[in-house]
Amino acid sequence: MHVSRAELPATVFGEYEGRTVDAGEFRIAFESMPAHFPPDASPFKGLPDDRCQCDHWGYLFEGSFRVTHTDGEEEVVHAGEAYHLRPGHFVQTLEPVQLLELSPVAEHDRTMAAIARNMGAPA
Repeated sequence: MHVSRAELPATVFGEYEGRTVDAGEFRIAFESMPAHFPPDASPFKGLPDDRCQCDHWGYLFEGSFRVTHTDGEEEVVHAGEAYHLRPGHFVQTLEPVQLLELSPVAEHDRTMAAIARNMGAPA
C-alpha cells in the first residue's frame, strides 16, 4: 500500500487540515496547522481529562509544537524529529506545522469525533 498526500480528500477544522487513509488498524494522517493551534484545550472537552487519549507516532517536517501531559510532563517537538505521543496529552503548535502521523483507527475516530463536535464541524 502506498498513497500520496495529494490523492487524499481534506478534512478541515478552522485552519487545521488533515488528509487520512487507513492501513489495517492504523490511520496515516498528513496534517498541517497554523501557529498556536488550537488556542486552548477546548477541542478535547468530553474526552477523559479533556486530553487526547490516542497514541500517535509521527514525524514533524516543519515547525514545532509543545506537548503537555496530564502528569505535568512537557516537551517540545521540532522539525526533523520523530515522536510518540502517549494517551493523556494536549498539543499546541508553536509555529505552523506539517507532519505525518500514525494512530490506531478506533481511538483516532473517537478523538476526531469529539474534536469535530466541539468545533462545530462534521466528524
